[in-house]
Amino acid sequence: MTVHVVGAGLAGLAAATALAEAGLQAEVSEAAAQAGGRCRSYFDAQLGLTIDNGNHLVLSGNPAVQAYLKRLGASDRLTGPAETEFPFVDLASGERWAVRPNAGPLPWWIFTKGRGVPGAHLADYLAMGPLAFANAGKRVDQTVDCQGPVWARLMRPFLLAALNLAPEQGSAELAGQVIRETLLKGGRAYAPRVPTPGLAAAFVDPAVAFVEAHGGRVRLSRRLTRLQVEDGRVRTLVFPDAVVDVFPGDRVILAVPPWVAAELMPGLTVPDAFAGIVNGHYRVRPPPGAPLITGLLNATVEWIFCFEDRISVTVSGADAIIGEPREKLARRLWAEVAQALGLPTALPPWQIVKEKRATFAATVEQNARRPAARTGLANLVLAGDWTATGLPATIEGALRSGETAARLVRQETRV
Repeated sequence: MTVHVVGAGLAGLAAATALAEAGLQAEVSEAAAQAGGRCRSYFDAQLGLTIDNGNHLVLSGNPAVQAYLKRLGASDRLTGPAETEFPFVDLASGERWAVRPNAGPLPWWIFTKGRGVPGAHLADYLAMGPLAFANAGKRVDQTVDCQGPVWARLMRPFLLAALNLAPEQGSAELAGQVIRETLLKGGRAYAPRVPTPGLAAAFVDPAVAFVEAHGGRVRLSRRLTRLQVEDGRVRTLVFPDAVVDVFPGDRVILAVPPWVAAELMPGLTVPDAFAGIVNGHYRVRPPPGAPLITGLLNATVEWIFCFEDRISVTVSGADAIIGEPREKLARRLWAEVAQALGLPTALPPWQIVKEKRATFAATVEQNARRPAARTGLANLVLAGDWTATGLPATIEGALRSGETAARLVRQETRV
C-alpha cells in the first residue's frame, strides 16, 4: 500500500511523518523546488544570510507543534524566553511596557503592578470575556467592544497576528478558539517560541529525513496537473513526467493550497479570499539585551524579531502596503525599528519578502467555505491550514490538518 501525499508544506509533511511513524509508506510529491511551502528558509544573496521567508511564531502550548517536533527528534529547535513575556513599545507616545502573565490559568498577573496592561482595570479584561465562547457566524466587533486599553494594547496585536487581518473584522469563532487554547490556559500555554536556527532546520529538513528514513520518498519539482477519477475514486495521478496508478489499497492526501485544490477537484468549495504578510529582514546585530520579540503599537511594524545575526519584522494583514516598492517599504519599516530599539536610522542591508496570499482571510464568510478533511472521493482526503481545523491559518492548524488526514487514512486501512 502507498499513500500519495501531494504537497510538502507543513500539512503534507505532518501527514507523511505521521504515516511513516505508523509504518505506512508515504510518497510525497511537491511542485516547488524545495519542501516547506510557505514555511521555508533560503540563502539570500542580497543579505549574505540564510533567512526565513517570514517570521513564524508558535506558542509553547501548541500541542500539534510539540508532537510533530517530538516525532522528528527536533524538540530542541524552538527557542524563547523562560517565562512568558511580551514587551511592547508605543511609537506614538514612547511608552514601553511588558505583559508578563503568570504560568497558571488563574490570572493573578492582571492585578499585579508591572505585569498587566498599563491603564487597564478588571472591567477591561472582563469585557473581552465573550470572545472565549464559540460565537459561530459573528465577527469580533459584533462580540466585544473593540476599544479600551486591554483591546488596544494586548488583544488587538495578539489577534492581528493570529487572524492575519484587522481583528475587528475577523471571525469571533476562530478568535475564540485561539483564546481558549492559549490565553485562558495561563502563561505556560502561550510563551513565544521561534524556530532556531530557522524554519527549515526546525520543521522541514528533519521531516524530509524522517520520511526517507522510514522508506518513503519526497520528490521535488513534481507538480500534480490532474486527478483522474472513476467510480468515486482517484484512479491515476497525472504529473508532467508520468501517470501514476492509484491501486485499490492506496490512498491520496491532497495537501496543496486551496486554489490548487479547487483546480484539481472542480466543485470543491474552498476559501477564495486571502490576506497578505510583509516581512523585512535587516543585516544588523540587535542591541545587547534586546528582547527576542517586541510588539509595536501605532506603527506599521507589528512585531520585531531579534536574531543573533539580523533583525526581522512582520506586518500582518498587510494588504494596504504590499503593493508599495520594496525599498520604500524597507526604509519605512527600518525607521520604526530604529526608533523602537534605539538604533541608527541609516538603512542597513535589507530584504523585503511579500506573501500576497499568505493565509485565507479569517472572516466569517471565508471560515464557512473551509472543507472537511473527508471528501466525496473514497480514497482521497484533504490537508492544509485552509481546511476546517477550527483554527486560523497557523502552523498549529497546518500540522493538525496533516495529523487528521493521516488518522483518517490509518482508520480506513486499519493501521
